[in-house]
Amino acid sequence: MAKKQTSVIRHAFRAILPKTLFGRSLLIIITPLIVVQVVTAYAFFNRHWDTVSYSLAQSIVGEIIYVMEDARARPENFANVSDLFDDYLNLQFSLFPGDILDVTALQKQNFGLFASRLNSSLAERVKRPFLIDTVSFKEQVVVQIQLAEGVMQVVIPQERIFSTTTYAFILWMVGSSLIIFMVASLFMRNQVRPIQRLSEVAERFGKGEDITDTLKYQGALEVKSASLAFNRMRDRIFRQMRQRTDMLSGVSHDLRTPLTRMKLQLAMMGENQDIEELKNDISDMEQMIEDYLAFARGEENEKPRKILLNKIIENIYDDYARTGFLLHYHLEGTLPLTGRPNALKRCITNLVGNARRYADNVWVQAGNRGDEVEILIDDDGPGIPTRSRKDVFKPFFRLDTSRNPKTGGTGLGLAIARDIARIHGGDISLSKSPQGGLRVQIRLPI
Repeated sequence: MAKKQTSVIRHAFRAILPKTLFGRSLLIIITPLIVVQVVTAYAFFNRHWDTVSYSLAQSIVGEIIYVMEDARARPENFANVSDLFDDYLNLQFSLFPGDILDVTALQKQNFGLFASRLNSSLAERVKRPFLIDTVSFKEQVVVQIQLAEGVMQVVIPQERIFSTTTYAFILWMVGSSLIIFMVASLFMRNQVRPIQRLSEVAERFGKGEDITDTLKYQGALEVKSASLAFNRMRDRIFRQMRQRTDMLSGVSHDLRTPLTRMKLQLAMMGENQDIEELKNDISDMEQMIEDYLAFARGEENEKPRKILLNKIIENIYDDYARTGFLLHYHLEGTLPLTGRPNALKRCITNLVGNARRYADNVWVQAGNRGDEVEILIDDDGPGIPTRSRKDVFKPFFRLDTSRNPKTGGTGLGLAIARDIARIHGGDISLSKSPQGGLRVQIRLPI
């Protein structure tokens, strides 16, 4: 039970944490700053505030006692003394002979922050009934003391019992925090920007876009090292792709030349059953070579650009319609994305062709799913066993173990399709179709 509660608390804590590196870095900087300031403010208000307010209250109470005692000894001199204190100490004294303090008000006194220390000092030193009014006047505190002659009233300005250093301290604390926060935000933003740039370039490179600009070496040493490693990796991949393309061009030429000579020789030998079978074998070999080269080449020579998936699927529909096969398709609105149109057409064509080979009907559906485009290809064929759905994406793997391309193909259709999808930053998965056969799901980032 305790572990479960700890897990719930941990998940709740993670849910409120910032998700970005910038936000978490600022949190790391600001949290200790806030803790230090809270501790400092607590120490200030428990030490400095009490000391200063106590000194101010004791000083005022001492002056009140002096006037109070003088009024009792020389009532006729009270006016002169009160005028003197008003002029030099900014305290206004008044005497109301015969008045009595309201006992009910005495019982209901509610002292605020400024008058609490004054109340303690008066109770300690005056030892007479008194009433403190902090509400009737905005910038003054009124003290009424019960004397034998009547009620003595003292009007005290708030600056006499409140130290202005408190405002200065709060302004300094808040101001310094804002300055530190702005400096930290600027610094961390400059540190995070190269990481964001690296992430954007890596994402574009993973989608197969043409990345010609080199990452600048900015930020901390670790960020510079990551940028340098990415640039070197990109250069190595480009170099390997060029070498593979050059090699495949030579292989294509070397394989097609003898096949062409064989086709010419067979054409000159007349017509019979054996020659016709040899021609079919050569045609199959040419098709297999095209499939092998297409798989190895990966369509890397085609440049990505803004395209409409709608047009690609409609073109595939037209291609099959010309062969007499009716492809069922449904498009959910306009589907723009960035990619290689010929490669994507080849990917979808391979999947539709694979379904067409084993099924009577094929359905294609496409629509936006958040920041992705989803393409579903369903058929009513026999499907693929669950245990074999991972293996069918392996190059040259065929459920039909025969070498007849008309039944088992070359074993590269699904491998080429997944390779193209992953070049675009997406992927392909297989599942059971609601139509009874196989469902192929393609997800591509927009």
